[in-house]
Amino acid sequence: MATVSLHSHSFLLVLFPVILILRNNLAVAGGCQLPPVIFNFGDSNSDTGGLVAGLGYSIGIPYGRSFFRRSTGRLSDGRLVIDFLCQSLNTSLLNPYLDSLVGSKFQNGANFAIVGSSTLPRYVPFALNIQLMQFLHFKSRALELASTSDPLKEMLISDSGFRHALYMIDIGQNDIADSFSKGLSYSRVVKLIPNVISEIKSAIKILYDEGGRKFWVHNTGPLGCLPQKLSMVHSKAFDKHGCLASYNAAAKLFNEGLDHMCRELRMELKEANIVYVDMYAIKYDLIANSNNYGFEKPLMACCGYGGPPYNYNVNITCGNSGSKSCDEGSRFISWDGIHYTETANAIVAMKVLSMQYSTPPTPFHFFCGG
Repeated sequence: MATVSLHSHSFLLVLFPVILILRNNLAVAGGCQLPPVIFNFGDSNSDTGGLVAGLGYSIGIPYGRSFFRRSTGRLSDGRLVIDFLCQSLNTSLLNPYLDSLVGSKFQNGANFAIVGSSTLPRYVPFALNIQLMQFLHFKSRALELASTSDPLKEMLISDSGFRHALYMIDIGQNDIADSFSKGLSYSRVVKLIPNVISEIKSAIKILYDEGGRKFWVHNTGPLGCLPQKLSMVHSKAFDKHGCLASYNAAAKLFNEGLDHMCRELRMELKEANIVYVDMYAIKYDLIANSNNYGFEKPLMACCGYGGPPYNYNVNITCGNSGSKSCDEGSRFISWDGIHYTETANAIVAMKVLSMQYSTPPTPFHFFCGG
């Protein structure tokens, strides 16, 4: 874990289970019959540097300050949930597919997630469909090299690796959020949800046809609790915890549709193992019961401008001139008004690994058992 100042006994009690669960999963990972291989598709919630690598977009300190001590392109002060999940398997953090400077270090998979990605429109970089096309190219090239005497083949993934890999999907948040930001009414936003679900379903079926059998699908979190949304939306219909009710209602409808789609695909794709993870429940619990986790201001960004209640200003966002960051060790859920702090991500990862939020209840290491 990153070094943090522990100001309360309750916060210490929160972090101990995180450390213990990660250690237990590391022990289990040691018994994997196959090296873990993960391919991830998504948006900024799981982008480990793809935007910076692909577009040269500058993301500097204070991003990355808590663990890496430098900016890595992650939109957090430290590690993301996917980083903790990788570490629970004792495997390297996933490299972005677009990062040419990592050489050929893709033995444990690749990350196709890019900040700002959505499912629609299909052919706008870096929509889910584009990420899928990138994967198909990556797979084709890797298998092509594997059939030659090229020494690089030892650094890439074999056909068996692709077949036994875990395919993670964490996307859809931007489809909903962008629809609201365009001024669409709640009723119009929810009418678009089936199209978003259809894109995710299509992606899973294509990956299945390519030999993928193990899928890990995250639903979307409580959009209406993000400081960015709370500071920018003028219609203030709050729920009992101060979040925007309409945004959260749309997120929950999306999640219901995603859950239903996963259930359908389990019947349709007979050899597939599809795990649906309720990230909404995990993240909303952090906000609703923030004091239990040692978070004093669950709806306020650590890094931003404007102070309470949200510390978010669209013209002076985290990392830009005029913005300020909370002290390291401060207990915040939101890092920059949109993305979570490393501390919050660690707790989210702990709950994902607990299997209590997975349907069917499944250990994260299920795919590397051979």
